[in-house]
Amino acid sequence: MDRRTFIAAATSAAAVTSIAHAAEPRFTVEVKGSGPDVILIPGLTSSRTVWDGVAAHLQGKYRLHLVQLGGFAGAPTAGNKDGLVAAGVAEELAAYITAKGLKKPAVIGHSMGGTMGLMLAARHPDLVGRLMVIDMFPKLAVAFFGPTATPEQVTAGAAAIKAGLESGPQAEYEARTRQTIAGMVKTESAREEIVRQGITSDRSVQARSMHEILTTDLTPELTKITAPLTVVYPTDSTLPFTASYPAWYAGAYASVKGAKLVQVDGSYHFIMIDQPAALNAAIDSFLAG
Repeated sequence: MDRRTFIAAATSAAAVTSIAHAAEPRFTVEVKGSGPDVILIPGLTSSRTVWDGVAAHLQGKYRLHLVQLGGFAGAPTAGNKDGLVAAGVAEELAAYITAKGLKKPAVIGHSMGGTMGLMLAARHPDLVGRLMVIDMFPKLAVAFFGPTATPEQVTAGAAAIKAGLESGPQAEYEARTRQTIAGMVKTESAREEIVRQGITSDRSVQARSMHEILTTDLTPELTKITAPLTVVYPTDSTLPFTASYPAWYAGAYASVKGAKLVQVDGSYHFIMIDQPAALNAAIDSFLAG
């Protein structure tokens, strides 16, 4: 999703849709290192390799659980061939934590991965030790359709975006992906790899995921989160409305008692690429408690 659409705070509620478990796993996990457990969830169409710099920084001090969603960045679609992706992954992450006997792991999610982290922490508060959300609002629809959009307008707009992602010539899809990534990754030398991850993602999984997060409002569930919450967001002089980001994020997460907001300057949406040292410092502080 284009970084230039991240221009509003969350507003009010939509109902949570019930989740059917997939016959196949919705994600795979690569485990590295030893120590306290940290789960790292990438965003829409991203590979777990977006965490390589963070993993190198943390390895040796923590046991890292690097999530790869089915259908993204060339990974087999597996359990994500149908159904709700974000909510389904959140439920399966809860099952993974329980099955592996993880004791209140820290969870870090970027973009759509942050949505999954919020779902996990709100719906299974006993399983999450602490949560970091990197550049994601609990309700994304206002950024696309405005704060006054009616439910009917959101439904129609999300359906149109879904249809556009699912259909149309591949060349046009790839061109749109390149244009979008240019607004999400400030570091030009790193853009091609993020583009590659996008254009090798399953378009149906991407379309359904985007539709889901546009029609989901987690604002009413934020009060159920008991784990310490840190929200990291970027600002940059070349981003529209960047001066408003602090207020927007503060408003979006106002209902979470003690939520910590961390601003990273000189970055677009992929903070781990544009400002890795600043993000690593924020993660160190987050994990230290």
